[in-house]
Amino acid sequence: MEKRLAQMGHARTTSVDLATIEKRASEKLPAPGEFEIDGESVSDAESLKSKSSPTETTWMSLPRKDQLAILFLCRLVDFLQVASLQAYVFFQLKSFDGLLPDSEVSCQAGILQGAFTGAQVLTAFLWGKAADASWCGRKRVLLIGLFGTAISCLGYGFSTNFAWAVFFRAVGGGINGTVGIIRTMIAEITVERKYQSRAFLILPISFSVANTLGPLMGGLLADTSRSLPNIFGEGAVLGFNWIQKYPYALPSVLNTIALTITTLIVFFGLEETSSKRKGKEDIGLRLASQIKAYLFGKPAQQYGFFKLQPLDSPDSISESKDSDDESLPPITHHHKRDGRTLPFRRVLTRNVIFTLITEAFYDFQLGAFTNLWTLFLSTPRSPLEDLTTRSLPWDFTGGLGMPAATVGLATSILGVLGMALQIFLYPPVHARLGTLRGFRWFLLLFPVAYFLAPYLAVLPSSTESPAPASGPVIWLYMTLVQLLQVMARTITLPASIILLNNCSPHPSVLGLVHGLGQSVSAGFRTAGPVIGGWWYGEGLKMGIVGASWWAVALVSALGCVSAMFIYEGSGHEILLEGEEDEQLLG
Repeated sequence: MEKRLAQMGHARTTSVDLATIEKRASEKLPAPGEFEIDGESVSDAESLKSKSSPTETTWMSLPRKDQLAILFLCRLVDFLQVASLQAYVFFQLKSFDGLLPDSEVSCQAGILQGAFTGAQVLTAFLWGKAADASWCGRKRVLLIGLFGTAISCLGYGFSTNFAWAVFFRAVGGGINGTVGIIRTMIAEITVERKYQSRAFLILPISFSVANTLGPLMGGLLADTSRSLPNIFGEGAVLGFNWIQKYPYALPSVLNTIALTITTLIVFFGLEETSSKRKGKEDIGLRLASQIKAYLFGKPAQQYGFFKLQPLDSPDSISESKDSDDESLPPITHHHKRDGRTLPFRRVLTRNVIFTLITEAFYDFQLGAFTNLWTLFLSTPRSPLEDLTTRSLPWDFTGGLGMPAATVGLATSILGVLGMALQIFLYPPVHARLGTLRGFRWFLLLFPVAYFLAPYLAVLPSSTESPAPASGPVIWLYMTLVQLLQVMARTITLPASIILLNNCSPHPSVLGLVHGLGQSVSAGFRTAGPVIGGWWYGEGLKMGIVGASWWAVALVSALGCVSAMFIYEGSGHEILLEGEEDEQLLG
């Protein structure tokens, strides 16, 4: 390649004849390799230096903020239905069978939360393939996932036993392929890598917002006939019969409404990013254009398509000047101009494999923590006489015995801390450490947080058991544990998405790689709550509540080790036949 490039450069140099040089000299034109700016000659080297100097990337400089905002909303409502469940799942399972012991309820909670992600294991890869196919595309997969999840939420809310609850969670997970699709679309919107650190940050920010609102919504609106009898009780203003009969349905109904509204927004406002769908009709965009024309009394414009090209290309520059002109023709990404696709056998490179392994450890411990934390806060406290007969630092048991509303409040602290850290901590840390080094360093905080968490059970409380634990010592220590976990997640979550995106060996399999990533993520986010819940139940039986926490700390430590074997790729490390010539000529 280098020899061929040198030959091309030599040919270009020798093509400048003597007459051209004499003409430049006589007309006092800039010499070859120079050009004029405001009458001053500037060399190519100086131009390249000024062009390559980094410019500060801000939120306002992100491309297509309207499309990114829709994707943010999609991820927000998608995780909101998961986060709201966490606050009351323990009490809902208790309502199905009040005779079950706490250890059995813990196992059921793990199975219930794992049913959603477990079904994703079987289908996320297929949704990724469908998103890459010309007959489907990203937008259709997103629409199916959002609306299907809305229906499953409605069924889950009105479930009357454990079997039906697991069924509807599994249906929702099987039809939900949104995570990998959203990641892929963000990558295709932010073509230039300098925008990725902020663009991919919208995913953990949406996670934090949902992690704040979800537990509060679930905790406050679960069994409202008892918690808010003046509003939802029998004979009250909103005391409907179905609320009395199905006390845990209200949060699911609200999630169904939010998911349905978001589905409509995606249908009318989101543009397809797959190059294989370029030029094909989008009914939603066309209807949105006609509705807009009717409301504002203007002629209907040609509905637009997303334009995939480098952001510094002439087409991109003209697009930024005419961003409101919907009559621009669709432009195809240059990497996929002829529809060439990397064969599957070449997708699983060494870096892809180790990235997926690291993702597996990462998602296992995140899923396990989510389940363990809510179970630990909900588990009744150990009697004082049991604590006095135990010996620290290993032999103790019991939880904090908090009600659903307090569990929701405590869990929402995770979201509040996450939003604050993502806004104020992530940008300077990423600028200083970069993606890979920041990922490796902050992974180390996870095992520390999980090792410290169970000691909440033995801290002095302002109330005696069996009353819920409370007091400044409890809440300060709880905040410390959550701060460590959220600080680690704040830096590593967007970094894990960027590393997965950039480990893709070719742009034609980007959706496939994200689909594989979502399958691995879903699989181990399934195993995390299920195995973590089983570990927690066995720990309670043994009288060692910390056993499950320390096991999860060990898993997170293994993730720190596997992260040492990955590197940040370019997203296009394998060249297909003919692409080498394109790069030389380009």
